[in-house]
Amino acid sequence: MHALYLKPKEHRRLLSGHLWVFSNELREVPRDIAAGETVQLFTHDGRLMGTGFFNPQSLIAFRLLTRSEEQPDREFFRKKILEALKLREKIYPAAETNALRLVHGESDGLPGLVIDRFDRALVLQSFSAGMDLHLPLITEVLKEIFDPKAIVLRNESPIRELEGLSLYKEMILGGPDDVHQVIVDDGIRYRVNILEGQKTGFFLDQRENRRMVRKYSAGADVLDIYTNDGGFALNSMHAGARSTTMVDISQEALQRAEQNARMNGMKDFSIVASDAFEALSRFKQEERSFDLVVLDPPSFTKSRKTVPTALKAYAKLNRLGLQLVRDEGFLATASCSHHVSEEDFLAAVHLGAMQAGKHLRLICRNAQPPDHPMLLSMPETGYLKFACFYVTSF
Repeated sequence: MHALYLKPKEHRRLLSGHLWVFSNELREVPRDIAAGETVQLFTHDGRLMGTGFFNPQSLIAFRLLTRSEEQPDREFFRKKILEALKLREKIYPAAETNALRLVHGESDGLPGLVIDRFDRALVLQSFSAGMDLHLPLITEVLKEIFDPKAIVLRNESPIRELEGLSLYKEMILGGPDDVHQVIVDDGIRYRVNILEGQKTGFFLDQRENRRMVRKYSAGADVLDIYTNDGGFALNSMHAGARSTTMVDISQEALQRAEQNARMNGMKDFSIVASDAFEALSRFKQEERSFDLVVLDPPSFTKSRKTVPTALKAYAKLNRLGLQLVRDEGFLATASCSHHVSEEDFLAAVHLGAMQAGKHLRLICRNAQPPDHPMLLSMPETGYLKFACFYVTSF
């Protein structure tokens, strides 16, 4: 097995619990080791730091799998996946939901791997060359543990290009009918498309935040911007909203949202196919207003370079949304942009409030749910920011 050596003092972050080594932290970056190969990592003076995946083409040159000489074989992956499953069974019992994130990459000791479970179907995403090479083995282990009806690879993220990996999606187990799965979450059913839906088929990471808006939805007029499959809107209707408006630029997403609403026997809703900013501006011109406005946009930035632009977009989006919130109403707003800190996001929301002439009282601050756990030693494992405000005018 090949050996890599760190420069002096570059082992400190690993000792604190981080799992990545960047190329400039290595004594040298060998070009004769294939991308994704398993290697051992040592300090500059020869102390073993652990075993992991190496990629000479990536800024993240090494991803730590284990702090021993253990190899990523069938037993290794079986152990890690069962450990992750044990935690999820405690967090979300089967009676509560049949959909959850089974593996959340680094947080579950499997850097560069995401596995979401939708009833009898599993959806995988790989973000590293090492995990890509092991996908056949990983899928075999998953078949042994879960006996799934379907397995889908959703390797479409541009992050893969940083690893020199191609973008694709593929159904490697199951037939055409298995593309659609019906999931249940806290009393609401969703029909999700695991091959064509966003990310892995459904945004599991807003689960707890969707439940939270139920508190403020009874008898309310609700506006759900970037509704996608209708998650926030359906939770509002479930709680007894008087009316619900679902907005998304994707006709396919709106069709899924409408199907989900009708599958749950919900009727008091309307759907609007539109760009979010255009819809909010038009509603303002039409003098429409709501008791609860939900803003759950896609990421506004993929790199640190464009964070200032993203913050301007967040400020504008929240200004437009707040202009539609009635006095003593609520704004629920989110950011899934990893490079935007919570502090900067809340500052952008505050700026939007000042521009809209609104006074905000923060009543809920949240992040991703517990099946998307975060490592304190790796800020990179956290990305979702969510806040709910009580809104009044100045």
